[in-house]
Amino acid sequence: MQPAARRPWSPPAAEASDPYAVPSPVQPPSKSTTETVKNALSRWGRKVGEATRKAEDLSRNTWQHLRTAPSMTEAAVGRIAQGTKVLAEGGRDRIFRQAFSAPPDEQLRKSYACYLSTSAGPVIGVLYLSTARVAFCSDSPLSYAAAGGDRTEWSYYKVAIPLQRLRAASASASKVRPAEKFIQLVSVDGHEFWLMGFVNYDGAVKHLQEALSGFHNLQA
Repeated sequence: MQPAARRPWSPPAAEASDPYAVPSPVQPPSKSTTETVKNALSRWGRKVGEATRKAEDLSRNTWQHLRTAPSMTEAAVGRIAQGTKVLAEGGRDRIFRQAFSAPPDEQLRKSYACYLSTSAGPVIGVLYLSTARVAFCSDSPLSYAAAGGDRTEWSYYKVAIPLQRLRAASASASKVRPAEKFIQLVSVDGHEFWLMGFVNYDGAVKHLQEALSGFHNLQA
């Protein structure tokens, strides 16, 4: 099974009445300049060039991560912009809490750069694994036609699945292009989410399956 075919994007709440979608409208983002793009790619190239043999898998995964996007340039700039945001806002944990209004007793365990497959194509963002849920938030707000089609609105693409509602987290790969690896999340009520283009694919699979197994063992 593969991710669904593309169609015009709409906010996640409008897609098949998905109970795990989290609407998050925002103001339109500012545009990156050409110089910013060049500088970002230059810094990225230097980092890859300085990688040791131990980082070869990371380099391959990073390349796969970038080529998953419709535009490699935008993906590279987006990743660096996300890193800047993490530093400016005080870390992944704080960004996660702000994005999903997490309570104090919920702890963020892991976060992974990846893409979420949507009806309009892959959306770049971050997958969060906490003590209570698996969640995804796009790096940037996406535009869509508002009701009536007379104006454009913007929203972050967010999905949140409580661990007690998560039935499976399965690893798979394309038969045609084995380097293209996926993680399929399935909720107890049959909703499916496909994630791809992980920078740390093996770590994501390992920790998702451990968290799911551990949570179910506690509930047994």
